[in-house]
Amino acid sequence: MPPELRTAPLSPEGEIALESGHASVSDVVGHKEHSIAKALLASQPFWVTVALFVLIMFMVASEPTFGTSNNVGNIARNFAPFGIMALGMTMVIITGGIDLSVGSVMGLVAIVAGLFLTWEYPWYVAFFMGLLTGLACGVVNGFFVAYVGMPSFVVTLGMLSLARSLAVVFSSNQMLYKFGPDAPTVKAIGQAKWPLHPPHGWAPAWMPEISSHFWTMVIIALFVGFVFNFTAWGRHLFAIGGNEPAARMTGVPVDRIKFQAYVFSAFTATVASLLLLGYNGSAINAMGQGYELRVIAATVIGGANLMGGAGTAYGAVVGSALLEVIRNALLMAGIDSNWQGAFVGAFIVLAVLLGMMTTDRSVVSGVIGRLFSKKHR
Repeated sequence: MPPELRTAPLSPEGEIALESGHASVSDVVGHKEHSIAKALLASQPFWVTVALFVLIMFMVASEPTFGTSNNVGNIARNFAPFGIMALGMTMVIITGGIDLSVGSVMGLVAIVAGLFLTWEYPWYVAFFMGLLTGLACGVVNGFFVAYVGMPSFVVTLGMLSLARSLAVVFSSNQMLYKFGPDAPTVKAIGQAKWPLHPPHGWAPAWMPEISSHFWTMVIIALFVGFVFNFTAWGRHLFAIGGNEPAARMTGVPVDRIKFQAYVFSAFTATVASLLLLGYNGSAINAMGQGYELRVIAATVIGGANLMGGAGTAYGAVVGSALLEVIRNALLMAGIDSNWQGAFVGAFIVLAVLLGMMTTDRSVVSGVIGRLFSKKHR
């Protein structure tokens, strides 16, 4: 076999078989299985999944109420809005950017949709106006980042302040809850569940009733996963985050794709906002306050690289799920909820360290190198 076709070492038996011109199927299959196992062990989402599974098993053993169908349904509903937003944030982070405005966009969208409902417009008109508002925020972010060339941190930080201020002004700093004749429809959208327990459904008692938030997240995650893995747009997205100048030289429409990533991030924040609006049955201008930090944490924990070029739809979802399970476990264990931030911060640092180790960078050697470099300056 020509040397250029030998892409990976085989076993001695495989070498002999190749020399004789007869490749062994077992050698090829064994090498493939070894490659898959190695890739799996080097995957940060895999280890996050393991951590999530271990934590769930521990909580089920120590807290019998943790594994009940009601609690599982609550966990699925609570983390789904963060998972939806994390999917949009993952697209932005893959390009090497950041979107700090998603929480404030949620608040502004909820207020705009709530206002149209209080003015007794049909629910679809209110939702459409909320969608336009969220997309407008994404367009502004994307335009200044992609076409003007401003840092994403600065642009989205400005949008964070602007959107929150507009939400306060539009609502006159009051809660909106008189949603007119379409209020039942709005609540039904946000509070819908499937499958249902008897007498309204067929699900057995042990099966959790899963909210519309979760099913929406699943649909968006499947779409994003398809885009990442099977479309040229997805490949271009990763190319931009990996090496933007090289992507430009190869003809990738960098500006357009970055612009679309920020618009999609605002779209996911809008979807999450409208679902929470229906679930709560009210709109407040403080909706989503501080959510951007948790969303970013979920994406980083799920394997997204803040330097760009890495991220998965599954990682965004499992990272969001892990944070919610931690929060739920702390509450059930009777630990002060103020400790939640400490645990989230610790998991962010651990996730970054894990990411360094799974990308063939030695954490220990890196620290030693820095120490010695400072010592000899």
